Amino acid sequence: MATHHRQVGQVARKKVQVSYVIRDEIERRHRSGVNSLKFDPQLNRLYTAGRDSIIRIWNTNNAKDSYMLSMEHHTDWVNDIVICCGGKTLISASSDTTVKVWNAHKGFCMSTLRTHKDYVKALAYARDREQVASAGLDRAIFLWDVNTLTALTASNNTVTTSSLNGNKDSIYSVAMNQMGTVIVSGSTEKVLRVWDPRTCMKLMKLKGHTDNVKALVLNRDGTQCLSGSSDGTIKLWSLGQQRCITTYKIHDEGVWSLQVNDSFTTVYSGGRDRRVWATDIRNPEIRTLICEEKAPVLKIELVNPDQPTSVWVATTDSTVNNWSLKLLVNGAAGDYEYDNDVPVNNQPNMVIKGGASIRQYHVLNDKRHIITKDSEDHISVWDVLSASKVEDCEYADYEEEIKQRFKTVFIPNWFTVDLKTGMLTIHLEETDCFAAWVSAREVGFGQPGDTSDPKLNLGSLVLQALLEHWPSTFTNGEDDDLGQTKGQIPDKRGGNSYFSVPGHTPVIFSEVGGRTQFRLLCRDAGGETEQVMLNETVPPWVLEVSVQKILPRFTKISFSLQPYASPANKNIVAPIKKDRLSASDMLQIRKVIEHVYEKVMGQGSDGGSQTAGSGAVANNTVEKSETDKDEEMSSLADEKVELLCNDQVLDPNMDLRTVKHFIWKQGADLTLQYRIIGAK
Repeated sequence: MATHHRQVGQVARKKVQVSYVIRDEIERRHRSGVNSLKFDPQLNRLYTAGRDSIIRIWNTNNAKDSYMLSMEHHTDWVNDIVICCGGKTLISASSDTTVKVWNAHKGFCMSTLRTHKDYVKALAYARDREQVASAGLDRAIFLWDVNTLTALTASNNTVTTSSLNGNKDSIYSVAMNQMGTVIVSGSTEKVLRVWDPRTCMKLMKLKGHTDNVKALVLNRDGTQCLSGSSDGTIKLWSLGQQRCITTYKIHDEGVWSLQVNDSFTTVYSGGRDRRVWATDIRNPEIRTLICEEKAPVLKIELVNPDQPTSVWVATTDSTVNNWSLKLLVNGAAGDYEYDNDVPVNNQPNMVIKGGASIRQYHVLNDKRHIITKDSEDHISVWDVLSASKVEDCEYADYEEEIKQRFKTVFIPNWFTVDLKTGMLTIHLEETDCFAAWVSAREVGFGQPGDTSDPKLNLGSLVLQALLEHWPSTFTNGEDDDLGQTKGQIPDKRGGNSYFSVPGHTPVIFSEVGGRTQFRLLCRDAGGETEQVMLNETVPPWVLEVSVQKILPRFTKISFSLQPYASPANKNIVAPIKKDRLSASDMLQIRKVIEHVYEKVMGQGSDGGSQTAGSGAVANNTVEKSETDKDEEMSSLADEKVELLCNDQVLDPNMDLRTVKHFIWKQGADLTLQYRIIGAK
């Protein structure tokens, strides 16, 4: 079935979240597992597809410094890649639901295909026809003409694709023969489904596996197929006879990757048991353990499939190894004696070392700093506001660092953290992004000599920083009030006056819990294409704070205020009427003390004489007490009045939300009690 698909300009009106990744400008090493590999023998280049969302290019002739280039445009795991057009074009499939077309030599993304509605897990390539198949968790298989994909432009962005339907479960593997006459898919349905891609006709369904089919390879003419499954077996199928010919029980656990030589006489397999085997397809008793990795094997790639000399192996670890097959050649000929359970290689030929992956995190109470522990047990501290690492603690104790940095302060959660790529990804959603208000002095942004101590909204500041290079956010100097302090914004610049994020920071707009709409680097927001996409993509709640300079409302908290009754007298003193008040949740206890001193004790400048039991206090809001007070008045109030909650004397520097979270610890309205110091 042929369908038309437009690449850009159709942004669904769904809830949109903003995300950004805290990382180095150039990530030379994979930061998580490597899902796929492809080797270009003409240029001796290895392409690796990472769970950190990055495809990297390596020069295999330079073992000491093999890194060449990073291909960055995906926003989630890159699950599979294929090289087409004699090495000129690379196609990638990702969990961000897209298939991307790349200039393989220069490393830039030429176009994005958004046909899939869920993770795209596998690709297959028919070299003779320059055709690629993509498949994934949406149960769909799409066929793409590579020459058409490479010709796509901004104005010519419509491509016709054929789809193969009929899968009942998520697809994890797909294969096409070189001639493009047969396509096979494997899924959690535990069966192989076979089509003719030229007519999109279903040919057969092959049953036999008892678990997910994770790997598939076909011979050149499409008459035989090998499948690897999570059930731990490899099966050889005759498509002509529509049956399984042989079952190979080589691995102790699931088989996740298969490769064959060009003559289809030897199968190379790897999987969960961390072992890579070479097995004679005709005589499975002849097999060799090539190597044993340190982590489960995700993908293997032969060098020179006509006469394999080595094999690249990718695992759930970030390091990629190359293992020799020279001993295997002799062994298969019977000239080399070996023990099946002992790997013929002790050390790899070449190692492309990976980087550390963040495995644990803890958001500190200031809701600004995050402590992380990575796969090498390194402890680091990160600043969410400036999107940067601020401290390396080396091999400090993770739990101890968290304890030492604990502060009795409560700030609401305003972001979430994702470690899926091995790096810190921060997600901002409309529902809670603007929940955290702080004072400038509290976060170290106070200006020398400035006694006003403006209130800052952390979510607003971050959004302004992420979009500071977008011309739509620039101010002309007339509107110099962002709701924080006057004169913050220089001419022709967006952002805020307190901090910036690194220009290389990736900013991602995506549907909440769904597919990516747009990804850009912070510094590129002024580009012509980027401006068009931002105008289409940025949601209203982000526009309000970044473009219109409208700040969100303060979070209010209700609380009751009453005279203190000691625990011993609570049962004999008549109930006292509570005065119900409302204030910003970040109001300091000192301001409530001043309120009691002025309004209740009648010591304010207006000479009021309201008493604790009067209803007049309840009609006031403490906001009236937030204006600047005379320091002498404040000092007198501290000397005369103290505030308690649950019989605990409160620090005047605490705010209401901290008291409610750490001391009150109830869902009901906060109750505060005041006590006159020295009173009997």
